[in-house]
Amino acid sequence: MNIRILLSVISLLGSHSFAQNLNNVQFPEMQKATGRKEIRIPGIMGYQTLKCDFHMHTVFSDGMVWPAFRVEEAWAEGLDAISITDHIENQPSKKYVSGDHNTSYELAIDLAKQKNILLIHAGEVTRKMPPGHLNALFLTDTNPLDVPLVQDALQAAKKQGAFIIWNHPGWKAQQPDTCRWWPLHEELFEKGLINGVEVFNEIEYYPIVLDWCISRKLSVICNSDVHGIVSETFDLENGHRPMTLVFAKSRSIESIREAMFANRTVACFDNKLAGKEEFLAALFLASVTVKSIAAYENNNQELFEIKNNSTIPFDIETQQGGKFTILAEASIIMPLVRGELNGITVLNLYTGSQSKLKVDLF
Repeated sequence: MNIRILLSVISLLGSHSFAQNLNNVQFPEMQKATGRKEIRIPGIMGYQTLKCDFHMHTVFSDGMVWPAFRVEEAWAEGLDAISITDHIENQPSKKYVSGDHNTSYELAIDLAKQKNILLIHAGEVTRKMPPGHLNALFLTDTNPLDVPLVQDALQAAKKQGAFIIWNHPGWKAQQPDTCRWWPLHEELFEKGLINGVEVFNEIEYYPIVLDWCISRKLSVICNSDVHGIVSETFDLENGHRPMTLVFAKSRSIESIREAMFANRTVACFDNKLAGKEEFLAALFLASVTVKSIAAYENNNQELFEIKNNSTIPFDIETQQGGKFTILAEASIIMPLVRGELNGITVLNLYTGSQSKLKVDLF
């Protein structure tokens, strides 16, 4: 067929096709493809590692988004469980939205079930320092916490079997010059009304709080405290929001609750982990494998292949002062003397305010 005739036929066919859709021509390719980002952190010690965020807000307190949107974000970002913790005492949008303190949970739970996100019923008790702000998780009804005395609010939560978190203890708006454990916090702790403390909130790390958690056997907590849109608040292209890693017997709300009361948690933020040494060592050793692949003719060195199956990269310092990074979900090959892989320090794994994980790699 003559090329001009062929082009004319194609043109006519295209015009005819377009003419049949003059009322509605759709361009689905303009829509953004949706998918779930995978955060790969191995299970340890016979437990599953669940990625959780237990502190966020919606229009039912001082947040900017609808409750179901928090579920959509969590699913897209690869989380397993979340809590919507709207302020009980601070609801600037109350003039425009109706409902009680359970409404944000009720509006999100159906979508959470559809998306396989574990939505934990929760609320935030919001007071001046001391004691500051506290999240109550695993509630059945948030309304009984709306009472004048903070002790009564927390006791109402405890009666429901709640896990109570002291939020952002180093927040400068409430403690501008220090991160202090007040006598009231000691009183609440002794009564079982503080079960965990945020060592990290939004973009703030409180190293001294890690020491508090370890010495008092409290759960190490790390949350986003997001009020706006997560993707506009955190750099999700190069990382993820702050998360609490929970080592649970199964992927269920009851297993998360059991694990948190047993203090099986680690803070995860900015490609850093903070928590008990036993958990950090187990995570590191479950993530990294080392294999000698060849001799290297230089000072008794060998070529080692080091693989990392975790989303978290690891920054290493040897006893001899050498430094290298084991990249996330990747392999590296490097020459080392075999002894250099013993007694290494993992610089981005914090076991205390002034200590980092030391471990044998080979």
